[in-house]
Amino acid sequence: MKKIRKAVIPVAGLGTRFLPATKSMPKEMLPVVDRPVVQYAVDEAFEAGIEHIVFVTGRNKAVIEDYFDLHPELIGTLEQTGKKTQLEALESMLPVAGATSFIRQQSPQGLGHAVWCAREVIGNEPFALLLPDMVSFGGRGCLAETVELYERTGGNV
Repeated sequence: MKKIRKAVIPVAGLGTRFLPATKSMPKEMLPVVDRPVVQYAVDEAFEAGIEHIVFVTGRNKAVIEDYFDLHPELIGTLEQTGKKTQLEALESMLPVAGATSFIRQQSPQGLGHAVWCAREVIGNEPFALLLPDMVSFGGRGCLAETVELYERTGGNV
């Protein structure tokens, strides 16, 4: 049985349920306390042992890719001004190099199509599917429990 190493996070939707807030900002980037909602999904994935995250993006979603990219100018400014706490927070949220892929879904055709778009990166491996517009807070992450159940039963969960 193969280990679940990859996760797909579809972020290509139009965000119509959150209009007008999502007219110019992807719903995945809406803040919950001190960070965008998509960051919670990424954190949960890495905490559950996921090694690679595949984001399926769409039109007007470049800000998500930018968010998970290095920002040398900002890092330099934080270093020069001695803002160690902010620098540590910024560095802790960045995935390691090579741990993310971004695939473009040309037009919104539903969740199944978004997952299908990730097929080349996923290959013939089991994977997790995270929907970052559903947030719940608690103790242990839901994905960690799901991965554990998959490993125990050896089947789809």
